[in-house]
Amino acid sequence: MEKWRKLTEDVLKETLKEEQDNPKIIVSVLGKDRVGIIAEITSVIAKLGGNIIDINQTIFRELFSMNMVIDISNAEVPFVKFKEELEKKGKELDLMIMAQREDTFIKMHRI
Repeated sequence: MEKWRKLTEDVLKETLKEEQDNPKIIVSVLGKDRVGIIAEITSVIAKLGGNIIDINQTIFRELFSMNMVIDISNAEVPFVKFKEELEKKGKELDLMIMAQREDTFIKMHRI
């Protein structure tokens, strides 16, 4: 049991170090357009202490699409909880919300 506890602590330390090294995340939102989507999503980000660095929003016919770069260095919660809260809000609003670390996003799109 001690071995697993040590492993868990090591993983948590590494995760927190990664967040400190690059505290930026990419958030993508997709769904049927309606009034108030941006306000709903950005209120969650503000409540958690995230800072929107860049935002791009498009409406194609009735399809809403938004991408944001968010700095979570001053967030009150770790990335995993930040992501969880955004996804929860997405389900409430019937939207698809995906959050991932900026470095992961960049690595995925280099291929």
